[in-house]
Amino acid sequence: MNMHLLTFPRKPLSTFRTVWLAIALFSVGFHAFAEGVLIKVPTRTGIKTTLFWETVDGAHATVLLFPGGGGGFGSVKEGRATGGNFLVRTVSHFLSNGFNVAIFGRPNDMADIGWTERTGADHLADMRAVLDYVKQKSPKPVWIVGTSRGTVSATAMAIQVQDAAIAGLVLTSSVVRFDTPGTVVRQDLAAIRLPVLVYHHARDGCRHCLPHEVPAIVQGLKNAPIRKLMLVDGGIHPTGDACAGQHWHGFVGMEKQAIDTITGWMREPVN
Repeated sequence: MNMHLLTFPRKPLSTFRTVWLAIALFSVGFHAFAEGVLIKVPTRTGIKTTLFWETVDGAHATVLLFPGGGGGFGSVKEGRATGGNFLVRTVSHFLSNGFNVAIFGRPNDMADIGWTERTGADHLADMRAVLDYVKQKSPKPVWIVGTSRGTVSATAMAIQVQDAAIAGLVLTSSVVRFDTPGTVVRQDLAAIRLPVLVYHHARDGCRHCLPHEVPAIVQGLKNAPIRKLMLVDGGIHPTGDACAGQHWHGFVGMEKQAIDTITGWMREPVN
């Protein structure tokens, strides 16, 4: 980043010039974004799926986020999603990097999106309808991003939903245990013809997502034009369940670093 030394006259500035200068200095390097909104998108007959939607001025693209666990993003309070999942609590970092944010919630006929549901016909229908809605809201390219159990959904969407608006796929804390229903490594990875980033913490202790099994994803992406594995370390003070968002599995203590790296790669995907 180029730095410029600003010099100021010794005489007092006018009120107008002072305000203008303060606004100009504050605006450098920042994106303006509005509060997010909760939307209920009709996705199947009689079924609506919740969606959190937030935009940023001059967006480069949109991220369609699939959180882990049973899905969802918590409640929306004062324009912010309240869930503790890695992708939910890093919304501001996606926005600051110039990406609109869409978080896939839950349909009103599912209390949770389970393992097997994430590759099922109903879930795929919901994903297609939500994607269509996002495309109506913004013409920007859409990146599919999943974390933990959300990687099952994200992978299934990249395989089954063929749409020119989809720019690529990002998998974080991927489900790779061979016997886990819907596991990424048992899906038809060869059918994916998109750039793919696999981003994983080297100390992830979740039994479904052990780091030594993650390279199998990249090996299966035989027809992806770009496929990148980033096995990273960092963060601080993991707590609770090893499969939950406040542990290494959720990149605790390194959230900004993680999203800065991921969005930087999405801007310029390379092997």
